Amino acid sequence: MPDQEKYNKADPLADAGTEEEEIQSAVESRTFDLGTMEAQTLIKNERLDDEPEVAAADDRVKPRSLWQDAWRDLRRNPIFIISGLLIIFLVVMAIWPGLFTSTDPLKCDLSKAQQGSESGHPFGFDGQGCDVYARTVYGARASITVGVCATVGAALVGTTLGGLAGFLGGWSDSVISRVADIFFGIPILLGGLVFLSVIPSRSIWIVVAFIVVLGWPQIARIGRGAVITAKQQDYVTAARALGASNSRLMLRHILPNAVAPIIVVATIALGTYIALEATLSFLGVGLKPPTVSWGIDISSASATFRNAPHMLLYPAGALSITVLAFIMLGDAVRDALDPKLR
Repeated sequence: MPDQEKYNKADPLADAGTEEEEIQSAVESRTFDLGTMEAQTLIKNERLDDEPEVAAADDRVKPRSLWQDAWRDLRRNPIFIISGLLIIFLVVMAIWPGLFTSTDPLKCDLSKAQQGSESGHPFGFDGQGCDVYARTVYGARASITVGVCATVGAALVGTTLGGLAGFLGGWSDSVISRVADIFFGIPILLGGLVFLSVIPSRSIWIVVAFIVVLGWPQIARIGRGAVITAKQQDYVTAARALGASNSRLMLRHILPNAVAPIIVVATIALGTYIALEATLSFLGVGLKPPTVSWGIDISSASATFRNAPHMLLYPAGALSITVLAFIMLGDAVRDALDPKLR
């Protein structure tokens, strides 16, 4: 054994083989460590790539449009939320008044005329002995119907004529603009006193038609200016160069980008038209009994306000809340659709 050990130590080939095996083993070990580290790094990177995938996807989301930005701003606006809830409540009351009272607003008892509130009649009675609460609830139907229908009609007529004037230009613009100036020069309240006073039967639709006839010029002016601004944009020029027809340019490219100011004006005008109907009815040239209207009730209660103030306060309060709700809604929509306020 000693000789064998001495022989191994003395053999350089054996020593070289041993060193070579050690080097090879170290290289393999180092290669394995590097492979393991690389695999761990790849796994870690894959996990990191998976985690920010949602954030990266959000970064690649298309930019929001004007309407999406406006809706996001409106949802965060307390004025819009409060006015929207009030309008929903009033619309439900106008459509289904039976949900709020079971009393007939036309059923009157003269023995209770001008009496105050009692059980089952929280607002008291008017000069004819009718339930003021029931008439206040049912009065929302006529006032809101006139306001909504007149606003829709004026918006359709004004947008159509104003859009044609702004898009066509030339003599069409001149004719439509001069006609709008004629109607715009007639004060709407004075016009109501003159025209409605000569009509014996004044239903809801007569009042709506009158408001549309004198209300469309304001929206036409706004629509004309918006269309003129929109048709000068580059995307309209590009669509025209690609051969788009006039109808496609108007309906597909210009009108969707010009309708925002029209919506704002129409929303604010809705509250104004509700107040206008009540004013005309108060002056005796609007709606006539047996139609239940806040304006009619306010007109009837004005003569006995000192003796029975409740007859006027409740319908007047309902009218004020309704007009205020629509005006607040219009202001909120205007702020959301105005890019200068962002």
